[in-house]
Amino acid sequence: MIRRFVPLLALCASACALGPRHPIPTVAPPPTPDARPIRPESGPAQTFVADAERPADWWTRFGSADLDALVARALGADNDLAVAEAALRQARAQASAASGAFWPQLDASAQSQRVKAPRALSNPLPDPDQFLYTLHSAQLSVSYPLDLFGANREKRLSAKAAAEVAAARLDAARTTVAANLTLAVIQNAALQAQIEAAEQSVRDNRELLAILQKRQALGEVGSADVAAQQTALATAEGALPPLVRQQAHQRALIAIFIGQAPGAPLPALPRLEALALPGDLPAVAPAAIVARRPDIRAADAQVRGAAADLGAAIAARLPNLQLTGQVGGESTRFSSLLGPDAAVWSLVGAATQPLFHGGQLRAQQKGAQAALDGAKAQYRAAVLQAFADVDDALTALRTDAMALDAADRAQAAAARNLAFTRRQLELGGAGTLSVLNASAAEAQARGQLIQARAARLGDTVAFFQAIGGPDIKKEHASWAG
Repeated sequence: MIRRFVPLLALCASACALGPRHPIPTVAPPPTPDARPIRPESGPAQTFVADAERPADWWTRFGSADLDALVARALGADNDLAVAEAALRQARAQASAASGAFWPQLDASAQSQRVKAPRALSNPLPDPDQFLYTLHSAQLSVSYPLDLFGANREKRLSAKAAAEVAAARLDAARTTVAANLTLAVIQNAALQAQIEAAEQSVRDNRELLAILQKRQALGEVGSADVAAQQTALATAEGALPPLVRQQAHQRALIAIFIGQAPGAPLPALPRLEALALPGDLPAVAPAAIVARRPDIRAADAQVRGAAADLGAAIAARLPNLQLTGQVGGESTRFSSLLGPDAAVWSLVGAATQPLFHGGQLRAQQKGAQAALDGAKAQYRAAVLQAFADVDDALTALRTDAMALDAADRAQAAAARNLAFTRRQLELGGAGTLSVLNASAAEAQARGQLIQARAARLGDTVAFFQAIGGPDIKKEHASWAG
């Protein structure tokens, strides 16, 4: 009898798949980005290296051991990463469970029952006059679904795609944590520099006030000049609290990233001048961006999973074949349960064709098709957003260089003007208004220069994040076998 099922088994082994085989939509790439070096006059240059990949530990390119230690700690303590890692383990377990549907299901059972049969009915015992007895049975059952139309295969593909989505999201979460922490460290360093500049501005304005008060005592200036300088001093002092509040916020973010409560003492944080600007950047082609970005890899896997779900929905409307075999024993005496006289067996081949389910199966297929269409749209949106992120990052890097040159020239000129004006004030050749204007311009220029330096660092982080990392498919493929 088993020979009759050999052709069915061979047909099952070559089961067809009903979902679309090439569901990933095509998105026209933009032109190759401008790879000319960025060479500002007042800061380090940045060049784009062809065929280079973003290093996995890209944050080390900023040359700060303190930053490296913070990122390493965050990657081991961040709660969002813990959630993403748990989701990946769950998805992989579910994919392994889906693969189990391809194997025969083997179950063993044993049962003992006390039976009182009515005399009007026959019983299975050799003695027809025995109506009260104990019946022992043991059974080994084997069932094997013949995946003729690929329903189980599609479900396994869908589960594997879900695991790929979870792996890509974990990779994206790691990059996001490292990027956000690095940006918080850069912003904290910039705010520290701005606080120190604001404190220096307060000291300078106090010195100017002392000079004016001395000249007032000599009758060279009036009370209006002193009052104007007192206003300038108060304004400089008022610029400090917002900066301190912003820095406290950044320090709280850093604490959360490294897994400790805000307000607790933080590890050493680098100063702005201790952060080096990475000089060599990968020159990434648009096609490489599509392969490297974890959000695009996740969208790709979602499309393939939705295509597999559609195939499973189609297969659910087709015949389902099942082989079932049972072997065991049944006896009124436990000692003879496995004897030849107690042996029982059966072999069943069953076919089920859905005929009427109230439109449920057709509706499920339509829903799966709609989900696939939506996944394709999300993929296209992810690819276009990736291209936009890279373009924004490159534009920011080039304009940051121009802004740095302008800020450096402005700060140098403002510092010279303030020095000249203060000297003229000491010699009695300059009025209060000139000093106030020069002091305000110098403070503003100094703050803009700090922001310009921090912007180059921050936008370099954004560039590393935008281009994506190395392909992690091989890294996450070993679990599936």
